[in-house]
Amino acid sequence: MLTIGSVAPDFVAESTEGEIKFYDWMGTNWCVFFSHPKDFTPVCTTELGVVAGLMDEFAARDCKVIGISVDPVESHMKWKADIAAVMGEPVSYPLIGDPQLKIAKLFGMLPHDAGDTAFGRSAADNATVRSVFIIGPDRKVKLALTYPMTTGRNFAEIIRVLDSLQLTADRKVATPANWQQGEDVIIVPSVSDSEARTLFPDGWNAPRPYMRVVPQPT
Repeated sequence: MLTIGSVAPDFVAESTEGEIKFYDWMGTNWCVFFSHPKDFTPVCTTELGVVAGLMDEFAARDCKVIGISVDPVESHMKWKADIAAVMGEPVSYPLIGDPQLKIAKLFGMLPHDAGDTAFGRSAADNATVRSVFIIGPDRKVKLALTYPMTTGRNFAEIIRVLDSLQLTADRKVATPANWQQGEDVIIVPSVSDSEARTLFPDGWNAPRPYMRVVPQPT
């Protein structure tokens, strides 16, 4: 499993939109990379459809989306038709085929002794291939989550985290529990009070000396 701060590996793979050279495809954008244990699984069908309906939200944040399942691209193409029929949204982002499990292993989602083919493997065999990575323009992993197969992923939360990451990448603040876009934020502890007075001339509310709360910077 890649951890926060790890450099996301580059790769070349076939997808529903042709060959993907990951770094070239990503460019200078943010990226949400999310994986699926097998095609034609019910929970993942709902997830792929929900993400399809959120593409404008991701685009507004300069964030590209790419999915992967350890089945061939030919299978993905058939699955896309199912997703559109069930969820009412066409999948307009690429789905990578990984039938030799290379990328799943590259990202630490399967052990290296998992074999070299997706054929004959069940979704349960691939249960750990159910991750979400947010990758920054610097190619580093900013978030890594792995979900159980019975729990659908909350993509409103993924967008919330993306908003927080983009805000805190450029400002010396952190976002508190349950933070939503536009709400108060916290000055990071590494900023001294004297530096904070320059950065936040209107001052801050300090319920504790180590907790300095300010309005979200614009």
